[in-house]
Amino acid sequence: MAAPVELTSLARAGGCAAKYSAARLEELVGGLVTADVADLLVGLDPADDAAVYRLDDDTALVFTVDFFPPVVDDAHTFGRIAATNALNDVFAMGGKPLLALSVTAFPEELPTAMLGEVLAGAAEATRAAGAILAGGHTIRDDEPKYGLAVVGTVHPDGVWRKSDARPGDALFLTKPLGTGLVLQAAREGRAPAGALEAATEAMVELNGAAADVLRTLEPHAVTDVTGFGLLGHAHEVAVRAGVGISLDAGALPALPGALEVAELGIRTGGDRRNREFAGPHVESSATPALEALAYDPQTAGGLLFTLPSERRVVLEAAFAAAGLGVWAVGRVSAGSGVSLDGP
Repeated sequence: MAAPVELTSLARAGGCAAKYSAARLEELVGGLVTADVADLLVGLDPADDAAVYRLDDDTALVFTVDFFPPVVDDAHTFGRIAATNALNDVFAMGGKPLLALSVTAFPEELPTAMLGEVLAGAAEATRAAGAILAGGHTIRDDEPKYGLAVVGTVHPDGVWRKSDARPGDALFLTKPLGTGLVLQAAREGRAPAGALEAATEAMVELNGAAADVLRTLEPHAVTDVTGFGLLGHAHEVAVRAGVGISLDAGALPALPGALEVAELGIRTGGDRRNREFAGPHVESSATPALEALAYDPQTAGGLLFTLPSERRVVLEAAFAAAGLGVWAVGRVSAGSGVSLDGP
């Protein structure tokens, strides 16, 4: 019998760590001119987690696409993670997924059954999100890649944007950090016991339940933490909203083993790119390990959002009642830039 194929051995970089540099991406799309259409509520100026187009007074479409190389060797789990990552962009805009199409690149030499498992995992995640996986497009490629193009719906007045943070808001996060660190350690054979399993459990968790709770609380700015890391996404919120953001390094939630990995000096290529992008706008007094956690590229990370600080007790009670985690990680102030404050 042929030995099982390890999907991650075919990937140069896995998950959102493979994301194109945010600095280069800004340069790339900076010259594109978004059509001046009144019903395009969210496009490239400024860009957000997905595009939003208004159909009528009650309905707008949310549209996104996301795909990447394998982060784990199990094909079914890879499909779930990749689909979850794409579906979460719709939740980050305040929407609900409706329809998805697969975006697939796969070596012809790999067993067809393996691709079938990727698709089955994606279909499972899509159904859990309340949507339908209705088709897609597949090409041959030496490096496997998978993801989804997703359409969702949202009320035009209920769109969540990165640009709506306000001074006096508190900043919250709904998932622990460290997927990039743990996945890189696993690739090097240095992941602590149980760390990869915990990271995988986090990556297959849809943000739909958290978004449902959050929707009742009318948040200000919302995004999801993915390849640009916590500091990269916080920088985007600060720039879009014209505010300053202070993060409490000691309050950042970490996946089991993530800080241990960071203290070993393990880093992803995405860490370097995120520092190039956000670093010039970040003042840090944190330890090297906590700073690495904050720059770490996340795959299918949690929601990062702001709302008035006086609503913190209500927020935490609502999340606790739903059996969901939420962490207060910082605050919004007048000014500009991002700080990562001690220890």
